[in-house]
Amino acid sequence: MTQQTRLPETDDLWRLTVEHSPVGMALVSPEGDFLTANVALCDMLGYDADTMATLTFQDITHPDDLASDLRLVDQALAGEITSYRITKRYLRADGSVLIGDLSVALLRAPDGAPIHFISQIADLTERHAFVERLDAAEAAVESEQRKAEAVFDTVAVGLLLLDADGAYQGYNSRHQDFMDLAFPDGHLGRVGQTGHLFDAEHGRPLTAEEMPTTRAVAGEEFDDFRLWVGADSERRRALSVSARSVRDRFGTLTGAALAYQDVTELMRAIKVKDDFVASVSHELRTPLTSAMAYLELIEDSTNIGPDVRQQVAAARRNILRLSHLVADLLFSTRATSGSTIIDPYRVDVVTLVSEALESAAVDAAGAGVALEADLPDSLVAVADGMRLRQVVDNLLANAIAYTARDGRVTVTLGASERHLEITVADTGEGMDEEDLRDVFVRFHRGENARRRQVPGTGLGLTIVRTIVEAHGGKVSVDSALGVGTTVRVLLPR
Repeated sequence: MTQQTRLPETDDLWRLTVEHSPVGMALVSPEGDFLTANVALCDMLGYDADTMATLTFQDITHPDDLASDLRLVDQALAGEITSYRITKRYLRADGSVLIGDLSVALLRAPDGAPIHFISQIADLTERHAFVERLDAAEAAVESEQRKAEAVFDTVAVGLLLLDADGAYQGYNSRHQDFMDLAFPDGHLGRVGQTGHLFDAEHGRPLTAEEMPTTRAVAGEEFDDFRLWVGADSERRRALSVSARSVRDRFGTLTGAALAYQDVTELMRAIKVKDDFVASVSHELRTPLTSAMAYLELIEDSTNIGPDVRQQVAAARRNILRLSHLVADLLFSTRATSGSTIIDPYRVDVVTLVSEALESAAVDAAGAGVALEADLPDSLVAVADGMRLRQVVDNLLANAIAYTARDGRVTVTLGASERHLEITVADTGEGMDEEDLRDVFVRFHRGENARRRQVPGTGLGLTIVRTIVEAHGGKVSVDSALGVGTTVRVLLPR
């Protein structure tokens, strides 16, 4: 006889399901008494099984949620509904609040009499807390976004954000004003569209490759790139553009941010100043030339005594110095106007530097400064000899002026196959970082110049850089307080 496996009774299956369910489950009498509660529900509420047997669902329901729960119970007992589902709050044994998802079904006898409620409770406390935190975070983000948008549209600087593909991601109302000038027919919202944008001299339209947005989306960072925008030359605005790359945490370029500052009044003021300086300089040149000529005639005359000759020589030196200042001003004005400032030809740079050293020897001897040189026998390059001599003269004059007595100025000339390098190093007092940063700014006078009362216009190094860059070269300055200053000029041969 084959033994058959006995299947569990229905009650056994129900009991196993309830006891091992991860969801809180209970059987509740029509009056609200707990007939049974599984382990999950006891753990959830913090009561043991014996205590739960002494409680009603009214005892553990939050007072503010009891009325709505009782109303649904009454509807189920009255036969209006057979089940319901609500989210309600429960009171744990420790007094804390549990937020539960309650599902209830009413079990009835064959004659329709209610037997008990079958209740299932899922703990939503952590989920609810997460949702609250998420809502708070979203509210905080929205608040910060509104503040950022308010600042974004309030600042007087045009702000633009690009993505890695060159699409416009956002810009403020100030930048919209500039775009209306540059693109009166509308903008496509992408990098590369040309419009009414002109170079710093507002004489030549910018190409697509020269546009600051094109350069920025390629990963280039820059400051104070100047341009003019506007079809009408009378209504054009001058802008100073700065760009910074936007990268993710892996360093990958994800876009760029650009700032457009209106510098129209500054550019116009600079032009007025340059025009004034040029006008005054031209007016001064003629009487200075005439005065120099008369002083030379008087100095060459045999009818004056030694005292008068000495006074005439002093006057001639001062007029010559004033003439050099006027020449510097005229050169600076010419350089900023975009005119050609060099006329290259084959020149022996060694001869040029030697002559500059010989000319500076008088001032060096008077200041008690030793001049040293390390020069090859010959070094031929294609350059504007007159302008290159002006570079060396200015560098020597600066080095001597800022070097104390018994100090030293060393000039070194070297070359490779394609470049030549002129180095002027002194043992003077040097410059601090702030002065070093502005050393090439026009009319800048450093703290050491003001303290030592060194005469000058602050154009010497500006002229040096202008001439060197016109040759396609570079100039750099290294300096440290109490150590000295070294200027390096690198020129193509």
